Amino acid sequence: MTRQAATQTGLDTIATMFARAKSTGRAAFLPYFPVGFPTYADSLDAIEAMAGAGVDAFEIGIPFSDPLADGPTIQAATQIALENGITVRKCIEAVHDLRARGVEQPMLLMGYLNPLLAYRLEAFVADAHAAGAQGLIVPDLPPDEMPELADLCAKHGLAQVCFLAPTSSEDRIKQAAARATGFLYLVSITGVTGARQTLPPDLTGFIERVRAHTITPLVLGFGISQPEQARSMNGLVDGFIVGSALVKAGESGVDAVADLAATLRDALDGV
Repeated sequence: MTRQAATQTGLDTIATMFARAKSTGRAAFLPYFPVGFPTYADSLDAIEAMAGAGVDAFEIGIPFSDPLADGPTIQAATQIALENGITVRKCIEAVHDLRARGVEQPMLLMGYLNPLLAYRLEAFVADAHAAGAQGLIVPDLPPDEMPELADLCAKHGLAQVCFLAPTSSEDRIKQAAARATGFLYLVSITGVTGARQTLPPDLTGFIERVRAHTITPLVLGFGISQPEQARSMNGLVDGFIVGSALVKAGESGVDAVADLAATLRDALDGV
């Protein structure tokens, strides 16, 4: 990381990232990729290649044996990563290794709660911060059960992301908006992750419901896989996440991941 970036908190860095994307009239692109798929070295090479393609930030996946929010593509990939011996500690090490390689984009570690509890939350947050992470995404931790982790993140200046879905009630939206830092993760569908040909027609209404309660950046995920879908994010949300399509590309090698990431990123500029 640059000296300037090193003096910023994770929240500062994420805010700067969104502001930079907005200043050029586009949504930010935050790809997801799991550590250890298809190997540890390959996953780091893929993330480094995407950084070179100009993506804005990363969701770094921590493999887990029971990823309830993930579809078959990511489930299969994270199972391979587990068989490769990937642990929470190894994922934190991956962030450190990527920083050593010169990757400067914000990185948010995405993992389910049980492995983090086994690691111990206080140690996990401290170690993630020390390695160079800017935030955490825990999909199975609802806002009303978040205070302990949120306090730890605040102590280290890390973002703590909350999820919302089209089925979220007004009360849940208010609660998540009050808790989230960094950004709110909007799930585009009522289902698991996975590439889809079309996005739901009622997305705008969902996004407007959330925006009525917060000025926190909104990032859309689940189902985005094509340049046209990425382009449609401009003016709709502040950022978007692509996971399954990039993981699927990872089966064909690092170049395939980098090419897809570049295509999605270029679509935001209308290239």
